[in-house]
This record gives sequence, C-alpha cells and structure tokens, in this order.
Amino acid sequence: MLEHETRPTRAWVLHPDITSNRTRRDATSGLEEAVALAAALPNLEVVGSEIVRLPKIQPGHLFGKGKIEELRQRLQDADVELVLVDGPVTPVQQRNLEKVWKVKLLDRTGLILEIFSDRARTREGVLQVEMAALSYQRTRLVRAWTHLERQRGGLGFVGGPGETQIEADRRAIDEQLGSLKRQLDKVAKTRELHRASRAKVPFPIVALVGYTNAGKSTFFNKVTGADVFAKDMLFATLDPTMRSLVLETAHGGDREIILSDTVGFISNLPTQLVAAFRATLEEVLDADLILHVRDISHHQTDEQAADVLKILSDLGIKENAPMFEVWNKIDLLPDEAREARLARAGEEDDKFAISAVTGEGIDDLLAAVSAYFEDDKIERAFVVPYAQGKKRAWLFEEGVVLSEEAGEDGYAMRVLWTPRQEKEFRDI
Repeated sequence: MLEHETRPTRAWVLHPDITSNRTRRDATSGLEEAVALAAALPNLEVVGSEIVRLPKIQPGHLFGKGKIEELRQRLQDADVELVLVDGPVTPVQQRNLEKVWKVKLLDRTGLILEIFSDRARTREGVLQVEMAALSYQRTRLVRAWTHLERQRGGLGFVGGPGETQIEADRRAIDEQLGSLKRQLDKVAKTRELHRASRAKVPFPIVALVGYTNAGKSTFFNKVTGADVFAKDMLFATLDPTMRSLVLETAHGGDREIILSDTVGFISNLPTQLVAAFRATLEEVLDADLILHVRDISHHQTDEQAADVLKILSDLGIKENAPMFEVWNKIDLLPDEAREARLARAGEEDDKFAISAVTGEGIDDLLAAVSAYFEDDKIERAFVVPYAQGKKRAWLFEEGVVLSEEAGEDGYAMRVLWTPRQEKEFRDI
C-alpha cells in the first residue's frame, strides 16, 4: 500500500501546434520547455510527450475525433493518469477530454500554478499563488457548472437549476480573494517600509532577471556565498532573495551593493501570474542596475531574451533602464561559438560572457558593476518649482528624495544621488 502511495503520477505532455497561427514558435522547443515544466513538479513521471499538429482548434474537444481516439489508445497503453496540455484549454474542452481519456488534465496555466504553489516559501509568495489560483478557478467556474444543471435541477434551488450553486461558489471565491488581498496589502506595506529604509542606506540595488533556468541562482550563490536553491529545473527560485555583496573599487577600497535574485520569466506567462507576481518583481523596479542573465548555450536564447524584455516592459521598466547582459553557460558552447561570444562581449561595454559554474568571466563582470557605481552619492538641497511636476516625479521614481516641504515658490527638496543622476535631472 505504501509503495502505491509513493508511486509517481504517470504523465503525458502534449504540445498543440496550430499550423494556421502565423506567430507560432518552434514546436520542438515548445515541447521541450513543456516537458521541463512537468519535470519541475515533484512526484511526477513524464512517460511520453508529443507534438500534435492542428489546422485549427476544435471548440468542444480541442483536437479532432480521429486524433482524440488515437491519443486515447496511446494513453491507455501507457497507463497515463495525467495529461498536460501546453496551451490554453477551456473548461468544456477539459471536461470532454477527461471523460474520453479517463485521466486528469491540466493546461499550461494550471501546470505553472501547481509549480508555483509547490515553490512558494515566503508569506507573500504563498498569498500571491493562492490569489492567482483562485482567479484562475473563478474564470472557469461559470462554464464548468453549467453541465450540472440537470443533475441539480430537482433540488429546489431558487433562481433556476444550478444557478444558486454557481453564485454560491463564485461568492465564496470572491470572499477568499478579498481576504487574501487584505493580507497581501499588509505584507506589501511591510515590504514598502523595508524598501524605504533601504533607500536611505547608500547601497545600490542590483537585480538579477532572466528566463527561467538561465542560471541566475547559480550565479547568485557563486558571488554571495549564499545557499539559494539552484537546480537545472524551471522555476527553481520563486521568492525574491537579497544579499549584500562587497565589491572592490578601482581605488582599492570596498563598495557594498545589494544583489537581488528573482523568479525566472517564461514565454506565455499566464495573465493571472503576471498580475499576482508584480509585487515580487518590485525589487527590479527599484534596482539601480539590472543584470539580464541569459543561457547563451540555449538554441532559442534570442527568443528567450525577447520574452524577458517584454515582461520587463509590462512591469513598467523603461527601455533605456541601466542594464548589463550576462551571457551565462559559455562553458557549454562549442569552442568556435564560445570564442565568438567572448570576442563580441569584449567589444561591447554592456555585455559579459561568463560561466556561473566554472567562474570564468565573473571577476570582469563584478569589476564592471563596481565601476558603474564609482560615483559616490552626494546630498543636495534645492527648490523644484510647482510648474516642474515632471522633475519632481522623476526624483521620486529614482528614489533619491530624503525630504520634501511645500513652500511659496515650490517644493524644497533634499536628495541623495550620484553625479550621474544629478546630470540626468538637469537634462529633464
């Protein structure tokens, strides 16, 4: 009995490749990523995976009848218990496929929610996952209950068969969402206080961002000596982790920075999760410098980089935000490609080729990060006229304001900033 309980769930991964979709990506890479996502869930064994090419989506069953029957036989022969579909699946499609295949089915959003739920460690992370999961369930609730109308029709519910049950479930979810939001607001306020206190400390914040599994946590551990969970697995890091790091300056002194590791990004991140994890990524919004870590050995490294930049843009990061590109995993490149990357990185000031595993190139990167903050912060006091609202807003966006007082001619401001920021301010 014990063996049966600990036996991994047998899963099959399907990647629908809609041939009529002009913007579709390479199906093989899509399937590889979906299998990697599945592997990130504990106690799950992927026993098979395949690309299913479709001219168009069938509204009721997603796939055509012939393909459904073909897959049914294959799933039955492999004793599959869970099917993971790498894409959106409507409640109706899910119900119909589960009935025919006699398995549990999860779509891409459901799978990522499961992974996030398993990975969340901090109070904020747990609350955000719960909110995202409830929002996801709520969108599926209305249609999901309609098939139960006949079954519930004779029970005398007021307002029509099944309607009361739908409303009750929706109301219960809304109440839970309201409660979670209140809890999350409290946590967010605490984080805001922490950020405000950090802003007064003259330590710059450097945030690591990148596609999931790019090697951010391995790099983070290497340079800080921390022990953040780092594994060849998607979403190994979920909650943000911050550590102080002392760098050597060009003059032989020390400079302290705060390094922040963040959740990995992924293509087609479910909208519920983009909203839910906005607070988790606020550390990036506050960063003085962003290190975009890329798995340069991945055959879709350029597409992954584009996904990361798009999410950063969605989060409100400006296109010209200070950023270094960190080309990680050069140790996995063939000699010729490796030399080409090293040569190109040597020619461009904002690109660095490294290996977080062997340590190659890390010293040069850290020296460049230190040099970026070479200017010491200076305290200034001045008046910003009321008509110059844009300048005042910029000061607050940069997080350099120490105090502000409204006067006759404008706002009397005290700021702590670098010469670089002072120059930017004067150019506004």
